[in-house]
Amino acid sequence: MRRAGKPGHDAPSDVLVIGAGPAGSVVSALLARRGHKVLVLEQQKFPRFSIGESLLAYTLELLDEADMLEPVLQRGFQFKNGAVFDRDGRVSIFNFADKSSPGYGYTFQVQRADFDDALAQEAVRCGAEIRFEVEIIAVDFSGDVPTVTSRTADGATEVHTPRFVLDASGFGRTLPRLLDLHRPSNFPARAAIFSHVRDNTVAGAFDRQKIRAGINAADHEIWSWLIPFPNGTASCGVVSSIETHKARKGTLDEQYWAAIASEPRLKELLSRAELVRPAGELIGYAATVTSLHGRHFALLGNAAEFLDPIFSSGVTIALKSALLAAGCIERQFKGETVDWEREFADPLNYGVETFRYFVAGWYDGSLQDIIFFQRQQPKVRRMICSVLAGYAWDRDNPYTGLQAGRRLRALAEICRTT
Repeated sequence: MRRAGKPGHDAPSDVLVIGAGPAGSVVSALLARRGHKVLVLEQQKFPRFSIGESLLAYTLELLDEADMLEPVLQRGFQFKNGAVFDRDGRVSIFNFADKSSPGYGYTFQVQRADFDDALAQEAVRCGAEIRFEVEIIAVDFSGDVPTVTSRTADGATEVHTPRFVLDASGFGRTLPRLLDLHRPSNFPARAAIFSHVRDNTVAGAFDRQKIRAGINAADHEIWSWLIPFPNGTASCGVVSSIETHKARKGTLDEQYWAAIASEPRLKELLSRAELVRPAGELIGYAATVTSLHGRHFALLGNAAEFLDPIFSSGVTIALKSALLAAGCIERQFKGETVDWEREFADPLNYGVETFRYFVAGWYDGSLQDIIFFQRQQPKVRRMICSVLAGYAWDRDNPYTGLQAGRRLRALAEICRTT
């Protein structure tokens, strides 16, 4: 990928983007195509491992809107058409084609190293510049233009003065950390232990075109994901309370297999599985911020908020934030007055709040009661399926937005008493 010249000798960028993940690459490509000078500073070296491999159908619509779908299609990722929920042998299957919202009825399971690299390469092709292994060490937004200080892997520092800064740093949450924007999440702290495995399952043992979410029979708040890839490997992880996670003994790999074994059906499914990478963990991952934007900056994707992995919403929210931010910056650079709260935060939060209610419903059991209800009306099931497919911004769906929580609770009560 194209590198800049010597530090200190570059003309100021119009937009400095922190992070080259999905949000950073998409917003960079959009702005670069419109003639803006875009510099992306990424702390890691690509391609690199990242968790969060199961995309939602709405993700493809967002990539299509950004004209970045073709590079993804060329990578040959695992086709995905829905989700399977398994609670101790009680199974509920959602096919994304059977949803109420118009749009894509399929998506992909992706190795994020390849997926993120495809988007980053497309951003460079569109005219953005990406520098890898560069850390942001200081920011100042008090002046007429932002001041951002970066440091390369060899210790060289550089001061950048762009017109606007977008933080797409994901779990690094660069600006929330440097500007003290963090606020406590209203979700209980949870932990995930995960790895990639060669699953060695027999053909037909499980549907490789769907993500499998398995629920622990003894504790419905403990669940697992199984995300198959086309090369016989899969991403598999277990989410639990931090207390449950820390009670496991041994090495991280041993803890991982103990977590798998706590769900008998998953243990049986992966009885011949082998690790293809060491186990990893995320502890206390839920995060949110006091504001999604400020003077000369905005936060995209996980840099602003991460809810939970249960509905694979992370990449979808990231891409939605990228498209909204690109539109706001384009209008602002044209001299228009942009209300970032009304034109960026509010529309983004409509879908985020939808996912928030679905996550809350998953852990309090109400959404699980809906998912496993055997006599659900087809129309209602299609509406729930739309959100599971990522169409959380569909305002024609009564189970989206601020109304979602109340209506999910009412629907769960019907399911429990019918």
